[in-house]
Amino acid sequence: MGRSERAKEIRRRRQRKIKLQKLEDKFKKSSGDTKNNVMDKVRALTPGYETVYENWGVNK
Repeated sequence: MGRSERAKEIRRRRQRKIKLQKLEDKFKKSSGDTKNNVMDKVRALTPGYETVYENWGVNK
């Protein structure tokens, strides 16, 4: 039996949160070109990437 649409949405949000945390850790440890790659991944991952950039202190 499949999941309800709400359960799918909750799972997507949880997975996105975990992935964003990993990307944030990678962003803080890296410099230069790697930071740009991480920012591109965040932009592709979530529609609220501007808020994520503000929270991370990115001036873009």
